[in-house]
Formats: sequence, structure tokens, C-alpha cells
Amino acid sequence: MGSLFKHLTVRDIAAAGFAVVAIWLAGMVPSVEIAWVMGILVLTIFLFAFEVVGVDVAAVSIMVLLGLTSLFAPIMGLETGLVPVAQLFDGFASNAVISIIAVMIIGAGLDKTGIMSQVAAFIMRIGGNTEARIIPLISSTVGGISSFMQNVGAAALFLPVVSRISARTRLPMSRLLMPMGFCAILGGTITMVGSSPLILLNDLILTSNKALPEGMAPMSTFALFDVTPIGLALLATGIIYFVLAGRFVLPSRESGKLEPTDPTQYYGETYGCSDFNIREVRVPEDSALVGTSVDDMERRWRVRVAAVDKGDGVRLGASGVDRSLGIESGTFLALLGAQDLFDTFVAETGVEVKPTAEVFAEALSANKAGIAEIVIPPSSGLIGKSARDVWMRKVYGLSVLAIRRGDETFTFEHGGVRDMPFKPGDTLVVHTTWVDLARLEKDRDFVVVTTEYPHEELRPHKVPMALLFFAITLSMVLFTDLMLSVALLTGALGMILSGVLSIDEAYEAVSWKTVFLLASLIPLGLAVESTGTAAWIADQTLTALGDVPIWVIQAALATLATFFTLVMSNVGATVLLVPLAVNMAIGAGANPAVFALTVAIATSNSFLIPTHQVNALIMGPGGYRVADYMRAGGIMTVLFLVVSLTMLNLVF
Repeated sequence: MGSLFKHLTVRDIAAAGFAVVAIWLAGMVPSVEIAWVMGILVLTIFLFAFEVVGVDVAAVSIMVLLGLTSLFAPIMGLETGLVPVAQLFDGFASNAVISIIAVMIIGAGLDKTGIMSQVAAFIMRIGGNTEARIIPLISSTVGGISSFMQNVGAAALFLPVVSRISARTRLPMSRLLMPMGFCAILGGTITMVGSSPLILLNDLILTSNKALPEGMAPMSTFALFDVTPIGLALLATGIIYFVLAGRFVLPSRESGKLEPTDPTQYYGETYGCSDFNIREVRVPEDSALVGTSVDDMERRWRVRVAAVDKGDGVRLGASGVDRSLGIESGTFLALLGAQDLFDTFVAETGVEVKPTAEVFAEALSANKAGIAEIVIPPSSGLIGKSARDVWMRKVYGLSVLAIRRGDETFTFEHGGVRDMPFKPGDTLVVHTTWVDLARLEKDRDFVVVTTEYPHEELRPHKVPMALLFFAITLSMVLFTDLMLSVALLTGALGMILSGVLSIDEAYEAVSWKTVFLLASLIPLGLAVESTGTAAWIADQTLTALGDVPIWVIQAALATLATFFTLVMSNVGATVLLVPLAVNMAIGAGANPAVFALTVAIATSNSFLIPTHQVNALIMGPGGYRVADYMRAGGIMTVLFLVVSLTMLNLVF
């Protein structure tokens, strides 16, 4: 028995606990339908909280499970399925999902024109070198951008901007990235298209209207700028908070102290690698390297191969060098490595060291290749895989030199860096060609932090067209009765037809993981509402709270939404809690639309731990630890609740 418990994991114990809770709840509810929905709700929360599978896979699994209830209804004691099969996939054609797709395309179009680079230049021109001026400028700008695109997209776009500003002003990245990230999240509350919960809210309100008590007037949906006073107050609170208290709550780590004019010194000192200089060697006939592979050589002597020439031309970049490549007599190698390790390598292998680069002089010149920083975003398909698993050098053209994870740095000099599974927020230091790096800027598996390198030009000549279609879209949203999705798709289509984006770039701009997550959870919200589950939970909650003022119930709801969004996606929290909020408001005699809005706004209160995608994205580049988020984010969480609840009651 003791050995059995020893092999149990936290997830196993949690699964057993969740199962007990589900069985207990099933015995308390008034109907079989509610019992099954409660069980599925508990399963959903477990899958999200413990990341048993990806959140999108979990959402699709729940959707399929709801669909299967139609087949197994007699066995489950149901008359029909929990969700009509005909409505199971309505989420994929919903106004909210199409709106999110269009917002992503519009945001990519604005980025492709180079507007972000102009914004960075403007900030550096007027911000000077002082933290007190730079933080408000960066934070307010990214907050404004985030109000019209997904906040993780705004943060990803601004990450290279902050890196550039940090290098030029000599302000540490750790002092700038957290204010930027927090304000990207806060900016999502300024408009009804700034975050997925707010885009989803109107659809959830329309669904809830169908289940309102007979004779009750239906709730009105919210217009684009109805939430703007609340969002602006929250953004202003975040900026003021960091200006006044930043010196006390923000860590100061030296990640951005060096000018990028000497990248070898910068990366060497920042990541603890002794030497990033390229050395050229030739393999003679009697060398111990003859007959070995690149992988064997790198493992034994801990030097890194940047390029190879076996007499048939220089091999480097994607599809140029892979670890299985054999080394022959007369092969030329371009190597990176610490001086002491390189000296040992030369002594033991007998290679000829060239005093200056000859074969690789052009291919590895500063205008063709170099060292760069890349971040693994939370949405990356590489999470859980290592550089060795994905053949990083062969497929992507990246030679991984170091990985920065939180406050720890792992370098190739100490071995094992290629075998480390990637985690969200990991910062990779790589040697690559600029052609490959430019290609990776379009790859959603990476966020390229290094910006100052020779790469393909953006499309600045398309700025007028991008701004024109953005203005047309905004005007249609404000001054017409068109559905939000139609208005936003007009702008997205305009970006494509005018050449701001190609159709392939538009497809790449869409986070299909987010689309499937949102669309797959909509049927769950329908089941919670239509089976009476939300009404029953609301009634039980109100009974437990007793006779308290309405604002206390609203505050409890906002706190619950804050907790849910820390352990699961903000979309999932919104789908689960909006029906509950509507029923609680009806029971308490409050405005149900305002309670629903309270949930949609409170699900942006994600600062306490780095579970939000934005916080995970900036953790590596900023060198943050969980304690940094708890210290700075704890105060921000309380401020968010106070300001949002105050503004909600003042405005509505």
C-alpha cells in the first residue's frame, strides 16, 4: 500500500478529489440533467486547471462529450442529449468566433506595415532615458493597441520594441516588461473587441435571454465603447501604480544594460557563455574527427557547429547542417565555444585552426548571420519538445547556445541544452542566418526578440491602406447596425485585397488554438443555461450568502471570476460564469447584464501568477520569477477589483 501511494502524483490525487466532488454534487442537485452538467463542469475545470491535455484539446473533448450524450441519453437517464446535435457546432459560425478571427487578421495587417517600428521610434524620441517617462509611454501605447486586438498579440508585437528601447536607454528589461504586459491585459477591457471574453459576452447575453423568466425584458447587448470608461480607469490605475510603486515591486535584473553594438559581449555577459566568436578549422586526414558525426563531436567536446563545408559548398541555416552529418578529411567547420573547451578540442582532434575566416567569411559575415534572442510563446507547438526532438538546426536553422528560464540560464557549454523540453516563456539564444530569422518572424511557434538585423523590409507603403480599412471598420462598428463580425471581416478582407497581407499571411495570423477553444466551449455554456444548472447554482450561492447588499454579491462574483481565470482560460471562465451571473442577478434583483459584464471584465484580472498567456510570454525575457508576479500582481489584483467594481457601478 505504501508503494502505491508513493507513485501517486498531485494530478492523480486531484483527479480523485474532483471525482468525489462531482459525485457529491450529483447527489444534491434536483434533476438528472443538472447532475450530468455538473459532472461535466467539474471535469472541464480539472482538465483546464491541471493541463491534462492542451486547453483547446480539452475544449473539443468536452464538446464531443456533450454531443455523445444524444446517443447515450437512455443509458444516462435523459430524454434527449444535453445539447441538441444540430446546435453542437454553432460556435464555429458564431459572431464571437468570426469576430476574433477578423481582429487577429486586422492586427497582423497593422503590424505588417511597420507601424509598430514607428511607434517604438516615437516613444524613444519623446521618452528620453528615464523610467518614469518610458513606462507610461510604453504602457499606454500597448494598452491602446490591445484595445483593438488580442492582448497576447499586442504584447508579442511590443516585446521586440521594449527590447530595443531597453538596449538603447540602458533600462533593464525587468523594469519595463511587466508594466507593458500588465497594461496589455488591462487594455483589453477598453473596447468590446479587446479581449475574447468581451467579444464573447454579447453572444452569451443573447443565449441567456432565451432562458429569462417569462415577462422579463431581454438584456441589451453592449456597444463597442460602452466599457471604455471602465477600461481607461483600469489602464490608468495600472500605469499610475507602476510609476509610483514600480521601484518597490519591480525586480531590477541586468538583462538590458548593454548596448547591442557588441553582441558577443552582450550575450556572453547576459547568459554566462564565455565566448560566442566563430572560429574556422580544417579537419586533416589523421584527425580523430574523421568518421564521426556532428552530433558525436558536439556531445564529446561541447563545441557548437555553425556551418560546414565538405568541398561541395557551404552548408548552414535550415536544411544545411544536421547532427547526423558525417565529418570527413578536408572538411571545414565553423565552430562556437568557450576558449578553454576549444583549446581542448584542438589538442585532442588535431584540427588546423585558421587565423582568420576564409571559407565562411562571406556566409557568416555580420550582414548574413549572427546571434539572436527568441522566446517560446505559450501558444507554441514546440512546448514539451526539445531542440533535439524537432531537429532545431536542420528544420529552423537555429543552433541553440543557451536557454534562459526564469532566473536560471542553461548553456551548451555545460551540455544537455538541446535535450531540455521547452516551456512557455523560455528565451533561446541562437546562432542563425538572418534569412532564417526573418522567416521565423512569421512562425507562430516563436517570438523573435532581436529586431536590429538585416531582414526583409516590411510594407510601409501600405500604411495608408491599412489605416483606411481600420477606419472603415471602426466606422461600421460605431455608426451602423451591422453585426460585429461582418464589420470586422470587412476590414480584414480589405487588408487582404489591398495587399497589406497575403491570404497565406492572414491564415497564419489566426490563432486556431484560440478559435477551437472558444467555439468548442460555447455548447457547454448552452448546456449550463438550458438545463437550469446556472439557475440552481445561483440559487444555492444566494442562499449561502444570505441577506447582503447587491454590491457584495457582485464583488463575490468578480472574485470568483478572478480565481477561475487563474486556473483555467479566461474564455472558459466566462462561458461558465456568465449564465451563473445572470441568474444570481435575477435572484438578487440586480441588473443581469451588468453582472454578466462584471464576469467578462474580471476574467482579465490575471496578474497574481504567470498563468495568463501574456505573463508567460514575458517571464523569460524579463527574467521574472513567480515571486515577482505575486509581489507586483497581488497589489494589482486588489486594485483591479476595487476600480472595476467602482466604475461598473458608477457607469451602469
